[in-house]
Amino acid sequence: MTERIRTRFLVIGSGVAGLHTAWRASAHGSVTVLTKRTLFDSATAYAQGGIAAALGAGDSPHLHREDTLAAGAALCDREAVQILVEEGPARVRELQAAGARFDLDPDGDFKLGREAAHSRHRIVHARGDQTGAEVARALVAKVQESAAIDVRETARVLDLLLVDEGDGVQVAGVRASLAGRAVEVVADATVLATGGCGQIFRYTTNPQVATGDGFAMAHRAGARLADMEFVQFHPTALDTPENPLALISEAVRGEGAILLNARGQRFMPARHRLAELAPRDVVAREIFREQQAHGRVFLEATKLGTGFAARFPGIFALCRARGIDPSCEPIPVTPAAHYMMGGVVTDLAGRSSLPRLYAVGEVARTGVHGANRLASNSLLEGLVFAERVARDLNQTPEHLPVPAPDSWDVPPLADRGAAQVAADEIRQLMWDHASISRTAAGLRRCLAALQRVGDRLAPGATEERNLHTTALLVTEAALLRKESRGGHFRSDFPRTRRKWQGRHITW
Repeated sequence: MTERIRTRFLVIGSGVAGLHTAWRASAHGSVTVLTKRTLFDSATAYAQGGIAAALGAGDSPHLHREDTLAAGAALCDREAVQILVEEGPARVRELQAAGARFDLDPDGDFKLGREAAHSRHRIVHARGDQTGAEVARALVAKVQESAAIDVRETARVLDLLLVDEGDGVQVAGVRASLAGRAVEVVADATVLATGGCGQIFRYTTNPQVATGDGFAMAHRAGARLADMEFVQFHPTALDTPENPLALISEAVRGEGAILLNARGQRFMPARHRLAELAPRDVVAREIFREQQAHGRVFLEATKLGTGFAARFPGIFALCRARGIDPSCEPIPVTPAAHYMMGGVVTDLAGRSSLPRLYAVGEVARTGVHGANRLASNSLLEGLVFAERVARDLNQTPEHLPVPAPDSWDVPPLADRGAAQVAADEIRQLMWDHASISRTAAGLRRCLAALQRVGDRLAPGATEERNLHTTALLVTEAALLRKESRGGHFRSDFPRTRRKWQGRHITW
């Protein structure tokens, strides 16, 4: 029979949400963590901007709430947002107490920055622009020191394991490939913390592991998903021929950097009253338009001079490694897929529509982001809702039903090259037709071409299959929403329409 691992709680993923959930849930029972590569391979480690929380003088959860709701374009869940902003400050302080070394001012208080669409300085940073890496380091340390947590790296999760005891389907764990072995990890509760899906697009800031696995697995199992059309494109990735692209944090514009087109002209003041600090979807779209009209776009930060390296050491190193000196020359930038606002629909405790299945972090649609995530709310969401998931896991009964043992094999992949070609086709199709500017004609062409690519995928191309499924979900949702709102822009329906306010596209 297929090998089985029994655990109380199963966490899939090792970003801020997965690590925090595992750490806090380990107080209530055994936890197994499965991750595609290593504990450090997640979008969290790439996060530069920081964590938004109402921690400073003159700020409040109410103000943070209003900024979040404004960015979300009338699609946020108000109760979820209230939880985010009220519980956020305590989660940040707890993480600091757990060992995260955040940047402090001379008085020992958090040194707070400001980013686009925030009305106050409320962004907590670590080592300038390396906040995510510091958060990951602190949480990995907590996970590694817990005897109750079993970490399995380089684990390829294939599908959710379902059981039906006559009163409906429940999730009882997963089928996975561990070092090529077919293994079933059975658990009383399973937590999806698999991150986002930026790799479905040709240009992205997401790590290569962000192939939409959680969305696809949940969809195949019958979980409810929503808002998959709302993808946030970061306006300023470093414009180089790489995958993923290096991120040039929003905080650089917060410090006064400006955007110039190929003619050396500043264009954002004429497009939005907040200029370079306008909401991300606006800035990304205007850069995209300038690229189409005039060619490359640049971020001019030379007024920071030698202070650039001190304020943004990570970004400075990234640029210098590619032959660019931000202290004396402009930085070439491009929009890139950055964050998924939609995902597996959850309640306020992280429960999905399938019993015993939770979702947390970017794979979850908690409702806090609506149609457009407010900058630096993502790490905060991971902390706040991971804590809520961990507390709810404590209420899970023990020794719940699992499927009868079965025998199956990991599907082999004979031609890795063909699978990679298919993945590259998906990425290019999505960038051409379903990225920053969408039309009905382009989306229909994309769907037809995606179907043809899907027909060629071999059974063993499991990651590419997830990429394909998630791309279909995004494209279908984008075709159905006949308006522009937040991160979803239809050039054939360029305005926000009242009839779509508060409406969600769900599966």
